[in-house]
Amino acid sequence: QVQLVESGGGLVQAGGSLRLSCAASGHTFSVSVVGWFRQAPGKEREFVATIRWSGGRSYYADSVKGRFTISKDNPENTVYLQMTSLKPEDTAVYYCAARGGNGLSPSRYAYDYWGQGTQVTVSS
Repeated sequence: QVQLVESGGGLVQAGGSLRLSCAASGHTFSVSVVGWFRQAPGKEREFVATIRWSGGRSYYADSVKGRFTISKDNPENTVYLQMTSLKPEDTAVYYCAARGGNGLSPSRYAYDYWGQGTQVTVSS
């Protein structure tokens, strides 16, 4: 089993920045890819970004490309999502997810483990 705990959410004004953290524990040797997803009220959970557990190659949703950066701190088993130029439409609960498969999948169904989520609210 892999446990994921997100932190770093909060309230920020439009144009501001936040950094989310996802701390992984347990059988992290089985993890190949970690992703961030988000879900706004009344909407489907959507893909944000994903990265290989070893770091390096990453993939972003078009809606966040150029504004968000996903990164991996290998010694700490933590994945970060640096969010800049935030917009009100970025408001959502942000979830961290992990999968054992190697592909940088944008599909939520490809991920085996999920965190509890952290709320991000961007005011206009």
